[in-house]
Amino acid sequence: MSDIDVEGLTGRSFRIIINNGKEGILQSKLWKELDLTSRDGSRVAIRLEKRSLIKREKVLQEGRWTYKLFALKLPVGTDTIEQAPCLTCPVEHMCSIDAYYSPNSCNLIENWTLISYDTATEPHYRSEESTSQDILPRTQESNIRHDISEAQLVVNESKATSVNYH
Repeated sequence: MSDIDVEGLTGRSFRIIINNGKEGILQSKLWKELDLTSRDGSRVAIRLEKRSLIKREKVLQEGRWTYKLFALKLPVGTDTIEQAPCLTCPVEHMCSIDAYYSPNSCNLIENWTLISYDTATEPHYRSEESTSQDILPRTQESNIRHDISEAQLVVNESKATSVNYH
């Protein structure tokens, strides 16, 4: 199989892996879907792994060792975007980069980002050496307030911001 053939199969393979979402796909099932030999299927999977597009996990399936393939980055679904706090923010009309209410310091956006990230990822998508400290910029998941209204969060944030400037 030529490098051009492998390159074309790499794109098709990656789309199939992404379409299987968080559950991933067995490497042997991928070979069958693409009508490849195990050797060619392994070459494609290794190429994707070297490009840091997928993670290969060795699993025992029906008494045989194989690899399960997971996309390291999945496309963002529209449900995440639809939950953006800006869409229902009570002070959105006053929000701007250089204004008092700014997306750069908004707790609503920060919490939404952290919750969306946590929902979209699972432990096997993170590298072994990363920790929650690597992905949580200023707050821990346990500090995210779910029992407070968006308007109250904005007021609390604005009070904290005004204290920092005075």
